[in-house]
Amino acid sequence: MTQPHPDTALLVVDMQPDFMEGGALATQDGSSVISGIRALMLSGDYTHIIATQDWHPPGHISFASSHDAKPFDVTELYGHEQVLWPDHCVQTTPGAELHPDLPWELACAIIRKGEDPYVDSYSGFFNNYNRDGERPATGLAGLLRDRGVKQVHCCGLARDYCVKWTAEDAAAAGFETHFLWDLTRPVDGMADTQVRTDLAQAGVTVVEQAAS
Repeated sequence: MTQPHPDTALLVVDMQPDFMEGGALATQDGSSVISGIRALMLSGDYTHIIATQDWHPPGHISFASSHDAKPFDVTELYGHEQVLWPDHCVQTTPGAELHPDLPWELACAIIRKGEDPYVDSYSGFFNNYNRDGERPATGLAGLLRDRGVKQVHCCGLARDYCVKWTAEDAAAAGFETHFLWDLTRPVDGMADTQVRTDLAQAGVTVVEQAAS
């Protein structure tokens, strides 16, 4: 086992069955990142491992079923674009649980997000915009700072939404941010070029071949 880096955290984003094959909101081959993320969690490289967990109440405002709309339709919510999703990661359902093949006992914290029935949440750092034009904080930035973290490595699901927003917010909060590209999977692979562009503009370093 290698010596852990006390100033570096691994952020494991939304590794839940609903985002994997057969799930309510499946990413492309999402389960394929499990082994690589497990290896990182067990590597001993990280003093701090923090998970995020999508955790929606039934009838959440981001669900298409709450709007008499079709999944993946786009609407406006509080002045911002909102994708309407299939019902997913509903609290206490099997699809919302953290995937059992990962060693969650090594995580020092689990940040649940999307609990407000009227606000969506992609990032592990902030919820999406609410009716007051604010993005309420989850407390993750303060937790990391209190632990002396200066650098974060982001992996998990989904590449083009929750991992991307988490990485962008981490960089904006002043953390040196690495996006472990090979340990993420997208909802829409056609968006990969735009994801890379957005991450570069946010000051996030994309790391290739993270699983090797």
